[in-house]
Amino acid sequence: MQYRRADVKGGAYFFTVNLVERKKSLLIDEVELFKATINKVKKDYPLRIDALVILPDHLHSVWTLPVDDNDYAKRWMLIKSGFSHR
Repeated sequence: MQYRRADVKGGAYFFTVNLVERKKSLLIDEVELFKATINKVKKDYPLRIDALVILPDHLHSVWTLPVDDNDYAKRWMLIKSGFSHR
């Protein structure tokens, strides 16, 4: 599957992210850890979270990036890997 996203610096982006194991409830079981991971990433790679819905096996989020930045992929990589390693 190939996704298309605009690469607009300072843009707003909508995301849906799923757990690999869809029958797990890791996101709500470890919600504080997930939030801490996001906050840690935000220190080095700022973003504004306009909306965030966390469900047991997936989440929906809307982010706005800084005016000079469009690297949402780096942020998601750091969030996913940071959460997984903890």
